Amino acid sequence: MSTQLATARQDVRQRLLDAEHLVRASAGGVIRGQHPRWRRVELRPVELKEGPRLQVVTFDQTQSFTSNHAWGEDAEQIVTELVAEGFGHWHVTSTDAEFGFRVNRKGRVLVTGTAASHTQEMAHDRGKLRLVDAAAPFLHALGITDRSGAVKKSRADKYRQVEQFVRHLDAAVVDARSAGRLARPRLRVVDLGCGNAYLTFATYHHLAVELGLSVEVVGVDVKEQARRHNSEVASRLGWSSDVHFVEGTITEAEVATPVDITLALHACDTATDDALARGIGWLSELILAAPCCHHDIQRQLGAASPPVPYGMVTRYGLLRERWGDLLTDAIRAHLLRRSGYRTDLVEFVESQHTPRNLLLRGHLTRSGASAEQEAEYERLCNDWGVQPALERLLPQKQNPPT
Repeated sequence: MSTQLATARQDVRQRLLDAEHLVRASAGGVIRGQHPRWRRVELRPVELKEGPRLQVVTFDQTQSFTSNHAWGEDAEQIVTELVAEGFGHWHVTSTDAEFGFRVNRKGRVLVTGTAASHTQEMAHDRGKLRLVDAAAPFLHALGITDRSGAVKKSRADKYRQVEQFVRHLDAAVVDARSAGRLARPRLRVVDLGCGNAYLTFATYHHLAVELGLSVEVVGVDVKEQARRHNSEVASRLGWSSDVHFVEGTITEAEVATPVDITLALHACDTATDDALARGIGWLSELILAAPCCHHDIQRQLGAASPPVPYGMVTRYGLLRERWGDLLTDAIRAHLLRRSGYRTDLVEFVESQHTPRNLLLRGHLTRSGASAEQEAEYERLCNDWGVQPALERLLPQKQNPPT
């Protein structure tokens, strides 16, 4: 282990064990040749009935695991173990500073550090630690909470959706910034098909108010009524200088560039493909899309003969619909990868709250798909007789952008 890496890890360890100033921290990625036990870890201080604790959430490929550790020997042991794992990057937010490092492909350690002003919030064991405080004014302006800051019973699912989206957004932004991306002095975020703009406002609140970033957020929707209503809400919140709305279609709305983050949340059918294509065309550093219905591929499956022996799957309408959903999003993930994005698919919200609970996250890496992955994709489309909408919208098999 290099002296640079040892020094950076020791700095991270000290900051993680600073119970008085730690706000949150995360790690992920892999140092070449090493094999961390977890895909990602998140740490934050919490307040339980037993007293203050360090909460550690570890993620494997399918689920997360939460543990709470008393400050002192218990916290020191788990922190020492985690820092020694082969994570490719760490990011620690404290009340007075942000610190992070990443190890590039050549093994060089790149350290970042900035002054910061954050407040330390503790969670009680009676409720899950929230990234979106129910007392946030934008939630009341959108009708999710009442005047006292309590979530309305009829809007609990919407609040849960906002919270879960912000959690995924936060993880993606922290990863990108830890890797040296999203570094422009003022970021531009575009929410395509924003509708009533719940997640548009949540994005601005988290990035600008909570993380202290300079951000412009643009919501795009085809309905003039949505533009007018959302603009009025932005004005009431005092956010009009940073949050504004454009009337237009996903493909034709005029939006200033560059666009650092592209969002498309529950855009229906091929509108999700339109949004992905636009984000790819903008070379957005991050693309987050939660697809809605998937009629296009399902129609093609209904008109085509399935490969043997998969007629047993498509013979039943319900199973054909579910397979069409999976096939559509697997194709989208590959085409994002082909376009230079590292792509993962995660559960957006729990399935009992909505069946449309998948989130595609694309991080611009410019690495592209391998020849083997391209061959798998070609065979998949040929065997099932489908022509994906997103492929029609993208340039033909170009090399990833450099």
